Amino acid sequence: MLALVLLIVAMVSGLLAMRLAIHGQEVAVPSLVGMSPAEAERAVAGLGLEMSIERQYYSPQIPEGKIMSQLPLPGTKVRHGWQVRVAQSLGPTRVAIPDVTGESEHAAELNIRRRGLDVASMAEVDELGIPADQVIAQNPRADATQVLAPKISLLVTTAPETQAFVMPSFVGQPLGSVSQTLSDAGFRLGNVTMAPLPNAVTAADAANATVAPAPAQVNPAQPSPASIVVSQTPAAGQKVMAGAAVNFEVR
Repeated sequence: MLALVLLIVAMVSGLLAMRLAIHGQEVAVPSLVGMSPAEAERAVAGLGLEMSIERQYYSPQIPEGKIMSQLPLPGTKVRHGWQVRVAQSLGPTRVAIPDVTGESEHAAELNIRRRGLDVASMAEVDELGIPADQVIAQNPRADATQVLAPKISLLVTTAPETQAFVMPSFVGQPLGSVSQTLSDAGFRLGNVTMAPLPNAVTAADAANATVAPAPAQVNPAQPSPASIVVSQTPAAGQKVMAGAAVNFEVR
């Protein structure tokens, strides 16, 4: 019985000692807001903690160079060696936000950096009717006053993707209606040439003939809207991009 009591007392003592050892290594994070980086470094180093400045923001309340926010928050219990992340104040906004809408992406970026600002992010959008590589929106706006970060995000137009189509067959159709169909679909009429007639006889064939040849048929000098398509390039079934030229042979 005595041995059992002694065993229980030893186990309880061990648990208490372990808990004290664990919690004895924890410290409360001090409040660093309003301190200079050097003061904050000394405050956390005395508690066995570390500090890193991860962000810088404009602030009309916190003087320039002072700590304006921190993580973990003051009073949080952490272990020795924990890193406290802080943001440093850049003071009140000292630069005017430029209006870069309507400028190209390159010109807008130069304009922003020339004023000591940075480009935070850049998104692209395909906007119908607006040329590519043009800034159509920015954040913050040019008239913004309560700016926190010295960065501007831009929305830039991009060139629309060219549509692809499967080329239909125009063989057997009049050139006039084919030309109109191509124009309505956004394609271009390319080279149109006259195809030789199948029963046309050359001078050499006539010289070698044993019988009198039939009168040779002569092709028209120029294609006309009434000419019939006999072949096309690209051929039917091929993949073509919008705006491509289509060439024809007609009779």
